[in-house]
Amino acid sequence: MTNVTIATHNGNFHADDVFSIAALKHIFPSFKLMRTRDVALIEQADIIIDVGGEYNPDTGRFDHHQRGGAGKRENGIPYSSFGLIWQKYGLAICNNSQEVADSVDAGLVSVIDAIDCGHVEGVAQGISLSHTISLFNPTWQEDGDFDRCFDEAVSFAERVLSRFIATATGGISAKEIVAKAIENAQDPRVIVLEKYTPWKRTVHSLSQQALFVVYPSETGQWRIQTVPVELGSFEDRKPLPKAWAGLSDAELQAVTQLSDATFCHNGLFIAGAKSFESTMKMAEMALAEN
Repeated sequence: MTNVTIATHNGNFHADDVFSIAALKHIFPSFKLMRTRDVALIEQADIIIDVGGEYNPDTGRFDHHQRGGAGKRENGIPYSSFGLIWQKYGLAICNNSQEVADSVDAGLVSVIDAIDCGHVEGVAQGISLSHTISLFNPTWQEDGDFDRCFDEAVSFAERVLSRFIATATGGISAKEIVAKAIENAQDPRVIVLEKYTPWKRTVHSLSQQALFVVYPSETGQWRIQTVPVELGSFEDRKPLPKAWAGLSDAELQAVTQLSDATFCHNGLFIAGAKSFESTMKMAEMALAEN
């Protein structure tokens, strides 16, 4: 579809209408945006967002302010206009990956919907992305142009949405790589990755035996890292040897008898050596430690 006209309300804006426009920029290479409360102009638009009192995705109507709203998710979070847009276009925006689209909905879209609809249960307190978007509005002391500020907020939201999609895509790809590494591990207690890949969530979901993960760092050296007892925990399934705590270079080399050992964190959750072979020997020593 070309020459698309999209309408939303003018004046003060919120995260749901801002992110809706940001999302649609992934779908339509160009469109005419009208920010207005003029009913006659709104009704002429191809897509209407956050205004108009109607939800009908087949006719491009995406409002949620009508009596009864526009539905809610299985977890009880109601849809704002952003969620309604995401229901229709999210899969296409995420290159037809339902897993990525669902991840972005869970981490971004549904949170914005919840805040916009006043469904605050389970939503973290403090400075939110929705609040951040609201800060783009001119204050009562400023002679700001709401439309210009809206465009600035949309540009910011475009970048945020793109990063959420990239992060979700990376996380799903990482899951496949780490799952394969768990399957191929010679010792199920030591998972070896050929390159650094986010691993904690997958290791926790797929392996109860894994104690250490070995991977190369961006410097070309190698790392051994402990597996925490649960996500976000500072307690490990098995810490590194106490004798290594806080040592580096010559001191650590003397204790380990490894000529290229480089460091061990004082918290005993990560250590390293220059070579893969030495790092695997560190894993052997850590496994043997009582």
